[in-house]
Amino acid sequence: MAEDLSIVQGTKEEKYQSVIPQIKALIEGEPDVVANLANIVAALMEQFGWLWVGFYLIRENQLVLAPFQGPVACTRIKKGKGVCGSSWEHAKTIIVPDVEKFPGHIACSSKSRSEIVVPIIRNGKVMGVLDVDSEQLAAFDTIDQQYLEEIVDLIIFE
Repeated sequence: MAEDLSIVQGTKEEKYQSVIPQIKALIEGEPDVVANLANIVAALMEQFGWLWVGFYLIRENQLVLAPFQGPVACTRIKKGKGVCGSSWEHAKTIIVPDVEKFPGHIACSSKSRSEIVVPIIRNGKVMGVLDVDSEQLAAFDTIDQQYLEEIVDLIIFE
C-alpha cells in the first residue's frame, strides 16, 4: 500500500492520470468500503485541493454523509433534493457551473460556487454519490466527469 501520494502539477487530465493508479494502490486488497472511501477522498483532496470532497451513501432511503474532507456538511439529503439528491434520482452525473443557479441547491457551505456529483451505480442501483465542490465558478467539466466516474467504478461494496 502506498503511504504518500505523488502530487502532480500539470493539466487536469495529467493530475487524474497520476492519481488514479495511486488510488487503485491505496484500495487494492482492502475489503472495508469506508476505509477505501476515506482514502479516495484524501487522495482527491490532496491532488486537487477542492473546497469539499466526499461521499454520501444511501441508508434508510436517504443519502447519509460518509467519508469527506472539507467544511462540515449536510448530514442527510432526500432523494431529488439538491444536486446530490438529483444525481441519485436520475442516476446520472450532474455538473453545476454555478450552484446559485441550480433550483433547490442545498448550501452546506456558502463558499461553494460550483459542483459535480457522480452516482455510484452497481447492478443498476444507485448506492451513493461522490460530491465535489469548488470555490471557483465552472470548475468542473467533462474531463472531471470522465475520471471521477472511473474512480467511483473502482469502489467495491461487499
